Amino acid sequence: MPERLKNSAIQLLLAINAIIMLFPLGLMLLSSFKSNAEIFDSPFALPPTLDFSNLLRVWHDTEFLQYLGNSLIVTGASVLAILVTSTLAAYALARYRFPFNNAIFLFFLAGLMVPLKLAVIPLFIELDTLHLLDTRLGLILVYVAMGLPSGVFILTGFLRSLPGEMEESARIEGASEARILWQIMLPLARPALVIAAIQNAVPIWNDFFFPLIFIATDSRKTLPQGLTVFMGEYNTDWGVLFAGLTLAALPITIVYIALSRHFIAGMTAGAVK
Repeated sequence: MPERLKNSAIQLLLAINAIIMLFPLGLMLLSSFKSNAEIFDSPFALPPTLDFSNLLRVWHDTEFLQYLGNSLIVTGASVLAILVTSTLAAYALARYRFPFNNAIFLFFLAGLMVPLKLAVIPLFIELDTLHLLDTRLGLILVYVAMGLPSGVFILTGFLRSLPGEMEESARIEGASEARILWQIMLPLARPALVIAAIQNAVPIWNDFFFPLIFIATDSRKTLPQGLTVFMGEYNTDWGVLFAGLTLAALPITIVYIALSRHFIAGMTAGAVK
């Protein structure tokens, strides 16, 4: 009975947490079908009608497709570069023993403790010196530097948990180190790769700070920055803004749902033998 009561309490807490997490998203979705007057008059009520005028305004009054394309390019390239570099670094740290192995790993862990936003002025000067200011490449490099520590941390811990007999057998069969990594380790590390990808894709997709600092040209703006056209100094069109945010959240939500099975598998890996 106590065990059943404990499980019921855990389920209740998880349900409450899910409601707290989903409530802002639901409110944003409902507000996207309302006018400003309806939002201020009854912010938590259902919209009286399914009015798609806000969505149409986002589509016609902004370069939405261009902002979406920029976000897809920046997020996709950043996550791909993070996965490639962090996998190579994590494989070396996890499967080989060499001097300063732990020191290098701790160096990567230090990147988790120091927010990259603290270095925004040196980053701005560095990108300006390299002529990468106001470019998508410069923004991608900043995101790679930001996501590399978490990627190395996740993948190193996962690769260290894999048995060494598999790669030893492959070496006996004459497999090269590159083949061992590509054909043996990477398939086994797929859950960890998905975790690292989602862990970095969500904050990069939603980031407003770095594009605001490093991107000035309208044609290179990402979605969070581009949607600020509906925010004025004295007036904000909240209905249209919520509609734009709903459209912006849709792609990353679909990706998360599609990869959720691998994400859960990675989170629970090692929990049971």
